[in-house]
Amino acid sequence: MSDIPTRVASLNDLDAIAPLFDAYRQFYEQAPDLALARRFIAERLQNGESVVLLALDTAGQAIGFCQLYPSFCSVEAQPICTLYDLFVAPTSRRTGAGKCLLQAAARLAAAHGKARMDLTTARNNHTAQSVYESLGWVRDDVFLAYSKRVTC
Repeated sequence: MSDIPTRVASLNDLDAIAPLFDAYRQFYEQAPDLALARRFIAERLQNGESVVLLALDTAGQAIGFCQLYPSFCSVEAQPICTLYDLFVAPTSRRTGAGKCLLQAAARLAAAHGKARMDLTTARNNHTAQSVYESLGWVRDDVFLAYSKRVTC
């Protein structure tokens, strides 16, 4: 397993991120919609609402990404970030790209004074869970997560 280069993405990377983000959404059973993916990522980056990290192959092409959202932990009274999206193109899986993205995210979070990172994953995504745990992520067995749809 080699060290996969990673870097923070900018709006100039939108054409590389959008297809990966669209594939990520399809992985979670959403309909393909490249225009929606492009618009969503563009808005996050333009508004400074998230940071996207890219993993690159030897030719410098994006093969994966993760997206971090800044947040806060009221209990700890500290800034944190949520690693909401992590995706590696199927042809680049098992190369260490996901692990490199997670490590780059941790470095970035630490450099920006975040106390911790949080993430959620599907209960049956055992491959991802084993990578998280190998890097020191601890599964929360105390709290339950809930969500509620609201209408605008």
